[in-house]
Amino acid sequence: MSSTAHTPGAHQPVKRSTGRLVLGWILVGIPLAYGVFQTLTQVAALFG
Repeated sequence: MSSTAHTPGAHQPVKRSTGRLVLGWILVGIPLAYGVFQTLTQVAALFG
């Protein structure tokens, strides 16, 4: 018997709401971008 036997419904696609995905990226991306900007600004002041 093969260990890679296929069972019905084993590979159903995951449905994701595009709006929730965009909202998630916004909630993470904006603070991340701000933090990176602040870090680079302070590093430039330190070395410049």
